[in-house]
Amino acid sequence: DRPGYGVNEQAGKTDSISQQLTLRFGQLQNIIFARMVQKVGDRRYWEQWAKDVAQIAERQIERINRLTSDDGEHKKAFKEFLTGLQKNINPSITASEAVEMLSQHIITKPVFEALFKGYSFVQNNAISVSMQKMLDLLEAKAIEKDTETLQKFYESVKSRAADIDNATGKQRIIVELYDKFFKTAFPKMVEKLGIVYTPVEVVDFIIHSVDHILQKEFGRSISDENIHILDPFTGTGTFITLLLQSGLIKPEDLERKYVNELHANEIVLLAYYIAAINIENAYHDLLNADAYKPFDGICLTDTFQLGETDESEKLFSEMFVQNSDRVIAQKKAPLRVIIGNPPYSIGQKSANDNAQNQSYPVLDGKIANSYAKESTAGLNKSLYDAYIKAFRWSTDRLDPEHGGIIAFVSNGAWLDGNSTDGFRKCLEKEFSAIYIFDLRGNQRTSGELSRKEGGKIFGSGSRTPIAITFLVKNPNAKSGKAMIHYHDIGDYLSREEKLGIINKFSSVDNPEMTWTVLKPNEHGDWTSQRNDVFGTFIPLAPEKKFDAKTKTVFKTYAIGVASNRDAWVYNFSKKEIDKNMYRMVDFYNQQKDAFLIAKQNNPNLIVENFIVNDPKKISWTRALRNDIKNNIVHNFQKESHRTASYRPFCKHLLYYDVNLIESPGLSPKLFPKSDIGNKVICITGMGSNKDFSVLIVDCIPDLQILMNGQCFPLYYYEERKKESLSLFDECESNSDFIQKDGISDFILQQAIRAYGKSVTKEDIFYYVYGFLHCSEYRTQFASDLRIMLPCIPLVDEPRDFWSFSKAGRKLADLHLNYETVPAFEGVTINGETPSISKILNDNQPSHNEDDYAFYLVEKMRFPKKDQKDTIFYNSHITIQNIPAQAYSYIVNGKSAIEWIMERYQITTHKDSAIRNDPNDWSRETNNPRYILNLLLSIINVSLQTVGIVKSISSIKR
Repeated sequence: DRPGYGVNEQAGKTDSISQQLTLRFGQLQNIIFARMVQKVGDRRYWEQWAKDVAQIAERQIERINRLTSDDGEHKKAFKEFLTGLQKNINPSITASEAVEMLSQHIITKPVFEALFKGYSFVQNNAISVSMQKMLDLLEAKAIEKDTETLQKFYESVKSRAADIDNATGKQRIIVELYDKFFKTAFPKMVEKLGIVYTPVEVVDFIIHSVDHILQKEFGRSISDENIHILDPFTGTGTFITLLLQSGLIKPEDLERKYVNELHANEIVLLAYYIAAINIENAYHDLLNADAYKPFDGICLTDTFQLGETDESEKLFSEMFVQNSDRVIAQKKAPLRVIIGNPPYSIGQKSANDNAQNQSYPVLDGKIANSYAKESTAGLNKSLYDAYIKAFRWSTDRLDPEHGGIIAFVSNGAWLDGNSTDGFRKCLEKEFSAIYIFDLRGNQRTSGELSRKEGGKIFGSGSRTPIAITFLVKNPNAKSGKAMIHYHDIGDYLSREEKLGIINKFSSVDNPEMTWTVLKPNEHGDWTSQRNDVFGTFIPLAPEKKFDAKTKTVFKTYAIGVASNRDAWVYNFSKKEIDKNMYRMVDFYNQQKDAFLIAKQNNPNLIVENFIVNDPKKISWTRALRNDIKNNIVHNFQKESHRTASYRPFCKHLLYYDVNLIESPGLSPKLFPKSDIGNKVICITGMGSNKDFSVLIVDCIPDLQILMNGQCFPLYYYEERKKESLSLFDECESNSDFIQKDGISDFILQQAIRAYGKSVTKEDIFYYVYGFLHCSEYRTQFASDLRIMLPCIPLVDEPRDFWSFSKAGRKLADLHLNYETVPAFEGVTINGETPSISKILNDNQPSHNEDDYAFYLVEKMRFPKKDQKDTIFYNSHITIQNIPAQAYSYIVNGKSAIEWIMERYQITTHKDSAIRNDPNDWSRETNNPRYILNLLLSIINVSLQTVGIVKSISSIKR
């Protein structure tokens, strides 16, 4: 036995032995599970090859960099190579990206030769020939260990491809390679461009629908001469490949179509190679041709860049002559159909990624003068998402004389997004007919809403809602706005069920595919239209903050804290925050000093190209990079800690140095010091994909405590100045801050007039909290609450006002003091002996490590997905008989209970490797039972909340 284990008294010996056995069984169980995972996962999947190959690619990159760094023929040739890439793809292509492309070519060339051994890809493809010339000059050789690893991988591919002589089989292997190898070996490129593989069912539906719409609107077909078709973001070439195999192109038209009228662009080298081989192989299989005919319609280029200049000669490059010719020819083609799956990326997740999207001044300007100009939303960053850019570029690229069709499967958030109202308005004006097949699948929701959204069409490739959109531009159509046809695939469907429905429909002309004609309102609302009554209510938020004369409920509001480095500044442990922030600040100062020295030798040096993007050492943000440019020193602030509401009913410690919080918002005005109290009503922000929620807090809220949360305070604070204070300002003699009311004078006067002189601003504050919980209000105005901040009425009857206000106080008391709410008596706790429970509930001044170990949580879970009356707290404590009604209290898309289960688990941040252990909070509060008590309290909080909300909803208004 371990020395000092358990208690010395005879009375506690039995409990001690039981506790010891339980703890050791839990440890043994974890070891067994780990061994099982290690054993089962020991097989060599392509994901594992990809990890090895990614390391090999890094070593190759280092070797190529060494060869091209010294003056001489290698450096000169590489400069010409880089210039060629910049002219063909994008002027922003860097030397490091060019080297990475060479490394990708080295690795993947044998893969494609193994898959398609009828011709030598490297000898026939325009880009591959250019790449190989450069590599032949460099004479890059892999070291023996790398050669052995790569050879095993190539043998694996050959083995999978052996004896497969049909297009479907090869297509399946290509998909596997793409999903299992490409994404793992080169994840940053995939993340930057939002690359996903489009299901065959979706592609077939789009292709056949386009053919039908062409015939219906223009009297033409896909097979007809001069019907030029472009896939501007071809990925692995699925759309053009399946178009060739669809039978929609007549045999006698096939060669003409392939040679002259089919076009495809791809910016990623690996995807370009796959697409070229895919399309060429499909064509040769159809013709049973022996003579190889390359697909000259495919270009390695940045589609968006093609619209940035009309000077075609700038594309010419001696290094990529054939590709340049192809791009110039495509720019002259009169496009009638633009088809495909545009990239979804809106930008990098963090500044460490170096995956920020390319800027296109001409294209961005067109968006600004159309979609953004028509929008009434204050924030329209999403209008510059890559898939929205694809719609703008394609609209302008269609044949201006004859018109045509744009057919995309894309992110479907634009259908009801607040910031995309201008986009919708422009589509109405610029097209004659629109067809939308809403595939749903928004997995940025949760709970019941997530279940209704159903499966994700792209599997793990996308969490956004997905829609298939057909935009018809017919110059001969009658003037006026487009007729919008809409079909919703339905609720609660799995991915497989959705793909089955798409396959069954086959095309938009299927009689079983019933279409609803949408009639947009003046606001540009399509599927979710706001209620005009909502606009007659009193807005919560003022147009101008701190306006004393505002005719709104509150004088100000604010977003929660957005740190942009949560893993670093938030934690359950003060020690962990201090350790991490100390080393981050130290590393920042090292980088700043090094940059200053390097800048003296190279005045043109750019911070972004100099700093080390190691997520284990630092989390870069725009502000922090600017601090380096401005030579700003940061110091570690040892006492810079505040308690914050990070997620619903989950507090964290926050390293609150506003210089290292990317966007502190107005938090310094709402919570200026840790000893100055306040209450803040947090609500779901505009454009949320979760149902409206509201939650009150009494400490600094995070931006995502509720999605894109907006916060309405009872008070705000201003720093006291030396001059005399107003009689109406509240300020303690020893305080540096003046307390100001968050509730407006306007709403107070309105309430006094309606309900009597006894009404206070605090009564109104709680009235708001109560009213925003009313389920009838939230259901009736769901669309409005998603599009704009709340407006609420003052009810007619005084008794109803006081009912809402008193209910709001009860809810606030529950939600602010949730940690001290007693456990619901109906639940049963198994595995906790009475003596241990009593000892730990006696508020002892200190506890030994075994007390904490007994209540240690790794991850709480349900016995089964749909069995929620029981929660396994840890390996020996189980909570049973949890009422189903407790899960009815939903906040921010999830039940309060499930928020506790999700947040109170041990996690390690993927990028930074920072550990966040909720058991540290138990130690911080000197309460081993804290997390268990919290879970039991939240069960009771949930049940009481549901009861109060029911009483509110029965009030007649």
